[in-house]
Amino acid sequence: MTQGPNRVLDDFAKLMTDMAGVAQGARREVETAFRAQAERFLADMDLVKREEHDVVKDMAARALDRIDELEARIAELEKSSAKPRASKAKAAED
Repeated sequence: MTQGPNRVLDDFAKLMTDMAGVAQGARREVETAFRAQAERFLADMDLVKREEHDVVKDMAARALDRIDELEARIAELEKSSAKPRASKAKAAED
């Protein structure tokens, strides 16, 4: 009869182990369902990935730099083309 209390404890330990396994399985199922729902939600929001955002940001920065260069070049060309016009107008007055 010494097996009686040990058997009850063994059964209880087995029950707890089985419950832990069930709880862990349920946790995995909840995580999987949550991930799927989150992915659907993000897909519906039309979000971009960080890498894509960084690429577009770099492209925009380069484009703005190029615009600044071109504006400076246009201003220089306008200055240089204004000088001959001024000298022609002065020569016409004389």
